[in-house]
Amino acid sequence: QVHLEESGGGLVQAGGSLRLSCAASGRTFSMNAMAWFRQAPGKQREFVAGIRRSDSATDYADFVKGRATISRDNDKNTVYLQMNSLKPEDTAVYYCTAAVITGSGWYANPALAGGWGRGTQVTVSS
Repeated sequence: QVHLEESGGGLVQAGGSLRLSCAASGRTFSMNAMAWFRQAPGKQREFVAGIRRSDSATDYADFVKGRATISRDNDKNTVYLQMNSLKPEDTAVYYCTAAVITGSGWYANPALAGGWGRGTQVTVSS
């Protein structure tokens, strides 16, 4: 059983920064890849950034490239997402979960993480 808890969201002005955290507990060894996804009101959940445990390889969605950095602390079983130069269109609930990497990209595999967490709300004001 894995439990994920996201934190670090909040209200920030455009151009500001936030650092999101995802703390994992339980059988985390099954999650080689972790990723952040987000869901804005009325929109589908989308991939934001991912990181692989084995070699810390990372990948980012085009809309955050150059503005976000994903990292992980394996000792703390925590994945971070540093987001800078935030824009109003970044407003969404941000979730972390286990991911699978295919030739066509990163996909959520919440079954490895005990499902989706509650997420953390990021609101960017203009």
